[in-house]
Amino acid sequence: MSTSADAILSARGLTKEFFGFKAVNNVDLDVREGTIHALIGPNGAGKTTVFNLLTKFLTPTEGRIVFRGKDITGVKPADVARLGLVRSFQISAVFPHLTVLDNVRVALQRKAHLGTQFWRSNRLLDRLNDEAHDLIEAVGLAAFAAHDAAELPYGRKRALEIATTLALDPPVLLFDEPMAGMGVEDIGRISDLIRRIAKGRTVVMVEHNLNVVSDLCDRVTVLARGEILAEGDYEEVSSNARVREAYMGSEDG
Repeated sequence: MSTSADAILSARGLTKEFFGFKAVNNVDLDVREGTIHALIGPNGAGKTTVFNLLTKFLTPTEGRIVFRGKDITGVKPADVARLGLVRSFQISAVFPHLTVLDNVRVALQRKAHLGTQFWRSNRLLDRLNDEAHDLIEAVGLAAFAAHDAAELPYGRKRALEIATTLALDPPVLLFDEPMAGMGVEDIGRISDLIRRIAKGRTVVMVEHNLNVVSDLCDRVTVLARGEILAEGDYEEVSSNARVREAYMGSEDG
């Protein structure tokens, strides 16, 4: 399998078939290290299926996936996460009746080799406080550290989920529609947060909001009917006649 030299995550011939229907057909993809890479496309394009294949929540019918030079096609999702390919909002655990601080401390336990048992003593968990507060501040939740997660507005909960994911210190973060259901203010806040945390990391995201994609992403892969329609920076793909035709009637770029 030949991959781009600067790719941290690659797929070749990625295909997923459901009962004879090819939801994804022969997709080749290279995600360059240190970039924010978006997967976009109209409804039914196959972008979520590709995302689920990359994060190992689905097994490909055909094709190969390589992460940091290692073939991960047959690797389980939890093991892929341990390698540093972490899917936010699905893998991160936010407990509504724990405080923001305690949520982040729980997420830090694995990295600190403390396991994830809730009966760890406060003395042991207090060793994680400085790092937890740093993460909480990084996602803009310093004023909410003592609040229960259930009390947070929707956008702030998303920020907490990102903090718990960052606790694993992953080199690659994958976001599945991170702006879904958000108002304008929250979209701006989470966009700024993703931009900040992407420094020194690679981000892959499925996103419907094309304003977010144009503002955030270095590279964009457009999918339609399970195949790659176009790829490049946002200006390139948004001016592509085939992309405009695929989006006609569903989204305005």
